[in-house]
Amino acid sequence: MYSELIYETRGDVGIVTLNRPEARNALTHTTYAELEDAVRTTQARCLVITGADPAFCSGDDVKQVMLAAGEQTGERLRSEPRITPAAEALLSTDVPVVAAVNGAAVGWGMELAVMADLRVASEKARFGELFVKRGLCCDVAGIGRLASLVGRERAAELLFTGRIIDAAEAREIGLVSRVVPHEELLPAALELASAIASNPPLAVQKLKHGLRKALDPDWDDLGRWVSASLGELFRTEDHKEGVMSFLEKREPKFVGR
Repeated sequence: MYSELIYETRGDVGIVTLNRPEARNALTHTTYAELEDAVRTTQARCLVITGADPAFCSGDDVKQVMLAAGEQTGERLRSEPRITPAAEALLSTDVPVVAAVNGAAVGWGMELAVMADLRVASEKARFGELFVKRGLCCDVAGIGRLASLVGRERAAELLFTGRIIDAAEAREIGLVSRVVPHEELLPAALELASAIASNPPLAVQKLKHGLRKALDPDWDDLGRWVSASLGELFRTEDHKEGVMSFLEKREPKFVGR
């Protein structure tokens, strides 16, 4: 059914596996669309999202999404600001989501992990909000949820520096609920998801809806702001330098324009 992810079920649990291991599960426009569809159409009582080893998700495919899109993407985001559709699907679903983070979760990969309700990490997991390194701001989850998980000061450090942290530090600061040996990751995530799925689904859905009402910002409004901001940043010299320095494997030289 999908070309860049795998969807399967085990009882009442749906498992979404990002499946571009050769690209460390970097996201293309196709991956985003398939992820959105999988979340919106699932009949499962709980979802587990993971990646095909060796990574969870390394963020946007730089060549296909950032380099190829360039100013065209920036102009579209400025003229039609809206929340990322895959993010909107994840943040609005009443189905609980468990992220089984099996490796690098950076850029939008970290956003994806933060959008889940619970995060179980392999000892091999790594987390990083790398957007600033590409001259960009993060998506809505880094702004609207990260601080509630780790506190404002730690969130600011991760966002402003783009520093990558390991699984142990992620557990220490409250970014993930537990860290397990790599080979035990999916069984641990499925055990947690199955426990959730075994409860009355309408009650679980109400509880998730209540958490959103109590703790989440207006995602549509924040999404429009993020989109408009990215529209500006995609057109900057610093964004181009961030992308080219990454591709050329050198230190960037940012100029503030």
